[in-house]
Amino acid sequence: MEIPVYPTSRALDMADKPLLDRLCAELQPRVSELTFAGMYLFRSAHDYRITTIGKSVVLLGNGYDGAPYCLPPLGGDVAAATAQLLSDQRILYGVDQPFLDRYITGDQYEIIEDRDSFDYLYLREELALLPGSRFHKKKNRVNYFTVRHQYQVATYSAEYLQGCLDLLQSWLLSSQQPTPRRSSILEAEAAAEGLRCAVELDLHGIVILVDGFVAAFALGERLNESTAVCQFEKADPFKEGLYQLINREFARLLFTDCIYLNREQDLGDAGLRTSKLSYHPLELIRKYKVSLRQS
Repeated sequence: MEIPVYPTSRALDMADKPLLDRLCAELQPRVSELTFAGMYLFRSAHDYRITTIGKSVVLLGNGYDGAPYCLPPLGGDVAAATAQLLSDQRILYGVDQPFLDRYITGDQYEIIEDRDSFDYLYLREELALLPGSRFHKKKNRVNYFTVRHQYQVATYSAEYLQGCLDLLQSWLLSSQQPTPRRSSILEAEAAAEGLRCAVELDLHGIVILVDGFVAAFALGERLNESTAVCQFEKADPFKEGLYQLINREFARLLFTDCIYLNREQDLGDAGLRTSKLSYHPLELIRKYKVSLRQS
């Protein structure tokens, strides 16, 4: 499917997967947004549209607050594409430090550190084994669950689709009162499509069954040669220790050739931030918003 030339654009399509897979593989990104599945599943949430500047491919989008932005250009003359986007008053989102160092030079740009979007990077083996005293509380939570429930761990397949969708709906209904936030609704929609299209999108997952019903699932993909990313993780909130168990099992059973596991950002949610920090990340991958400084 032909991609329009900037400033014309079109909606992101499944047919764009081979091209974006190739460009992301060449880039070997550390930023969790830069996978085709991540872009495709949130295409409605962020109104992603695809365009080209020269031989660079660019995703244009909108934040949850409606503010327009674009992701860093992929392939081609990235410097020229970046300069064009910024000169057109577009905000560049998801910029990491290597991109800043290479392409953002001069004092004409405003650079804002975006703490709520920092990715949490862990050693996969630590999450899989929960070694030593640092993870003592996590192990206790896992043990609390495992001694109280008969459970099974399985690799995700279409057999478990409806059970995962049912769990996702239950999570959404219980996540915020009196009504779920828009961002939660959009996340649930993206997760549901990821579950339905897991094969087409090269997503892999783990489910935990309790009494024959799906009580937790996690879904993710390879981000680069040494890193996997967990994009969706949901569990029955009334079963203590279940979130700790699904976290461990994802790291233990999937992407075992990867050194690192990226568990994405906390979006400024205080509880989620505390939880992610409690797993002792190896690194917080800093991200920035870049725009042309107003004169």
